[in-house]
Amino acid sequence: MSGSVEIIRSRRYGDARGWFSETYSTAMFRDLGIECSFVQDNHSFSSARFTLRGLHFQSPPFAQDKLVRCVRGRAFDVAVDIRRGSPTFGAWVGAELSADNGDQIFVPVGFAHGFVTLEPDTEIIYKCSASYAPHHEGGVRWDDPDVAIDWPLPRGYTPELSAKDRRQPSLKHLATAFDYDGRPLAEIA
Repeated sequence: MSGSVEIIRSRRYGDARGWFSETYSTAMFRDLGIECSFVQDNHSFSSARFTLRGLHFQSPPFAQDKLVRCVRGRAFDVAVDIRRGSPTFGAWVGAELSADNGDQIFVPVGFAHGFVTLEPDTEIIYKCSASYAPHHEGGVRWDDPDVAIDWPLPRGYTPELSAKDRRQPSLKHLATAFDYDGRPLAEIA
């Protein structure tokens, strides 16, 4: 079992040449209570500012823990609790990830994930604990009023969306495959 949603502040060691940062180690993440094995890395490029991707998840047996970071530009990254019986069902946590701040977000199984780009030409890299399984993917509407994510978008602006994300169900119509497991919604590392 992995931990809760966590914002991980990366340490950077710099000098005149630039900086170095360790973005993942099994021991470091185990110390944070995150125990999973990553099997796939994904890299997303969004050319337009305010491109929104999500809110996505995969159902068991292909449910995914994700470790997300921004390597170019800036994005607002979100995780939504979709665990049946959770006291925080439908609640969300978000953080700005950027190439400048180096922060990461860990999104465990049982949470829908998405992000909106805040700059053009933004790149996101994320590790997944299960391979992509299209027959097990699901999602929640990005603008579901019951979730009420405070996306950093201009008032009345509709973000760039995929056809799939335009037709995701609302949370109240989601047949979730995840049960509450006692983990809190989020912790700041």
